[in-house]
Amino acid sequence: MSVPAKGPVLARVPEGDDRVRQVCADCGFVNYVNPRIIAASVPVWQGRYLLARRAINPRKGFWTFPAGFLEVGETVEAGAVREAWEEARVRIATDGLLGIYNIAAIGQVYMVYRARMLSEDHAAGPESIDVGLFAWDDIPWAELAFPSVRWALGHHREVEGRTNFAPFTEPAEIHWSR
Repeated sequence: MSVPAKGPVLARVPEGDDRVRQVCADCGFVNYVNPRIIAASVPVWQGRYLLARRAINPRKGFWTFPAGFLEVGETVEAGAVREAWEEARVRIATDGLLGIYNIAAIGQVYMVYRARMLSEDHAAGPESIDVGLFAWDDIPWAELAFPSVRWALGHHREVEGRTNFAPFTEPAEIHWSR
């Protein structure tokens, strides 16, 4: 692992690169800032979707599926399973990668799995105010935390009952950039 620079940091294009980076003027250390991976799942129990009301910002009080930053040394699938437990105290089995949603403007890539709950048991974890199972028509659409939640729920519904499908991406009209 690289050790961060201790000297003055300059914004410049390092040799062999094509974009401005933060570079230590003394040692040449380059601080590469890369997108963060979000591991997530859309858990379902008997046709109802599990959503958690966020207890933290951003979007505190709004509903989302279990999701969070991938940890070092963790597979994306294991991260999705962990996040389901941490946020909704639910055990899941993933059933294929549902979507890869690029949110370039904030440097995040959401990797969302389709999942089935292993039991109906669920409860709010430390990052959730509440957790609930919702029939499609009862999903609190106006209170969803992020566009990616809406996209993944719609994509999940689109492939319901199918076992062979390619992962979805963000809608064509949405290509976030700086």
